[in-house]
Amino acid sequence: MLIAEPAPAPTERRPRLVEIDRLPRSILIGGGLVLVVVLVAILGDLLAPFPYDQQHYLDTNLPPGGPYRFGTDEYGRDVLSRVLVGSRVSLAYGVGASLLSLLIGVPLGLWAGYKGGRVDEVLMRVLDLMMSIPPLLLGLLVLAVTPPALWKTILAIAVITAPSAARIVRSVALGLKGEEFVQAAQARGESERYTVFREILPNAWPAIIVEAGLRVTFGILLGAALSFLGLGAQPPSSDWGLMISEGRASVTIAPWVSIFPGLAMLVTVIGFNLLGGGLRDALDPRIARDYLH
Repeated sequence: MLIAEPAPAPTERRPRLVEIDRLPRSILIGGGLVLVVVLVAILGDLLAPFPYDQQHYLDTNLPPGGPYRFGTDEYGRDVLSRVLVGSRVSLAYGVGASLLSLLIGVPLGLWAGYKGGRVDEVLMRVLDLMMSIPPLLLGLLVLAVTPPALWKTILAIAVITAPSAARIVRSVALGLKGEEFVQAAQARGESERYTVFREILPNAWPAIIVEAGLRVTFGILLGAALSFLGLGAQPPSSDWGLMISEGRASVTIAPWVSIFPGLAMLVTVIGFNLLGGGLRDALDPRIARDYLH
């Protein structure tokens, strides 16, 4: 008499976003650069050889060398100290505005993509109108009516970047709306809020993470541009865009005042771009093909 042996219980397989040993090189390089920038922003006051606003009236416009590794500006302030401390403000523009724009754009994009129809059409037309205005001009319009302040600049950048974030998330939601797990939730009689935030949102996180990384880069550059025009951080604050603006007056005799903050911004932007592109490929290669192009 044959006795049927019980079938072995299926082993649970935990989903993995990416194999560690197959990480794209761009993630390693970009992540390393971003980590250095973040550490500098956190430890800037400790790493700076001088207080960022300390003036040495006898050492104005000195070239790099000696106690002033990056030279001094027209007020005798140490450029290295100002670059190190200024990373904190520039990251605040990028990271703060990116997070705030996602708080605005993700719910709008999810709701538009899920609802479709009239709601989607009206919302997309409004977002298209906002995106048709050049970002710098829109930032000037937002900030010109009130005195400049750091939090206002971050808010303005978030308002400018939220429409593009909403469009990306909307594209993801449109692609996920027809999946079986969404249809199963609808068949169970789940509410729209439950379906959007408990079914669609968790599966949209790869695209949202990638979008956040790209928004940080744009926020840093736009924040620097607004500071350059006098609508961001105000003197004597240390901010890379403000430093480049202040260095214009002495660019022929002290070009290092503008060169070093510009290089710091370049390294930071390259780091976030590499990290964002690597995350895009590692989390879901389809994002690059279907949603981000």
